[in-house]
Amino acid sequence: MLARTASVDVCCNMAAQDMLGLVAATFTPMTKEGEINLSVIGSYVDYLIHTQGVKRIFVNGTTGEGISLSVQERKLLAEEWIKQGKGKMDEVIVHVGSSSLREAQELARHAATIQADAICTVSPSFLKPSSVGALVAYLNEVASATPEVPFYYYHIPSLTGLNFRVEDILDEMKKCGVNNCLLNPNFRGVKFTGLDLLDFGQCVHRYGQELSFFYGVDEQLLSALVLRANGAVGSTYNYLGKAVGAMLSDFQKGDLHSAQNKQFLIQEFISYLFHQGLGLADFKRIMSLVSNIDMGLPRLPLQINETANLASALDKMKALGLYVTPHSKTSSTP
Repeated sequence: MLARTASVDVCCNMAAQDMLGLVAATFTPMTKEGEINLSVIGSYVDYLIHTQGVKRIFVNGTTGEGISLSVQERKLLAEEWIKQGKGKMDEVIVHVGSSSLREAQELARHAATIQADAICTVSPSFLKPSSVGALVAYLNEVASATPEVPFYYYHIPSLTGLNFRVEDILDEMKKCGVNNCLLNPNFRGVKFTGLDLLDFGQCVHRYGQELSFFYGVDEQLLSALVLRANGAVGSTYNYLGKAVGAMLSDFQKGDLHSAQNKQFLIQEFISYLFHQGLGLADFKRIMSLVSNIDMGLPRLPLQINETANLASALDKMKALGLYVTPHSKTSSTP
């Protein structure tokens, strides 16, 4: 994603930065008492960089249980991620979405104060926008709270229940904009976590010269890359970053056959997890096993699958050649 230092005076004739890279959607470490655990974030940053080769992160999002956290907890986490990532991470993107517009604006202003590289917001999903226009109005209000910080819309219809096409959202933004440009000069693009590759492809086709599009369905990333995704944001890049990075490298070199084979192996592992009935709460425990950093338990209403054999998931990862031994600098056995 575009660095915060870039000019915010962006209009329709400026091409989006062509960047193929991974952004890890981070888990939120918690203590046994269910409180956020800031003490392991430094080790977490080092693990991502030295073991997985990932230097961009997306914090307080779906994987980070951001909507289940208080505003104060989200602020403390954002501050710690930026503190620990300073001089190490290339980019820290902070998710500020909330059911409350005022909270989202407060979190956006806080992110600007602590010098987050970008912010991103999901749509409210309880009292939902009734139209594309209502959603665009909401996004405009959040983006306008911090006009100097690059802003992204987070599209994840499986959780929000909003099935507006992103192409229609961008069209509405452009219609409401000034001088035939998109509504907010700090609007940089979309974190597209949806299965509709037709919508995704048309967004890239029509707006790819002015916006960045980052794909968020890890198991079909290669398909999105073919459609010129700028990169990817996902939870599995916490422990599959090295493998996915190798797939990206193959794709960039034009070795599609090798990239396909790597995607197939990644899909096999993710499919295995799904068939075991595992979900976000269990992925957090997998991260603890793989990284040797205790992520703790999820916050309610999420619950772990007590019958899951996570050791078998680790064995599967090793059998597929996807496991990477943690760098000694980051090892902190839970």
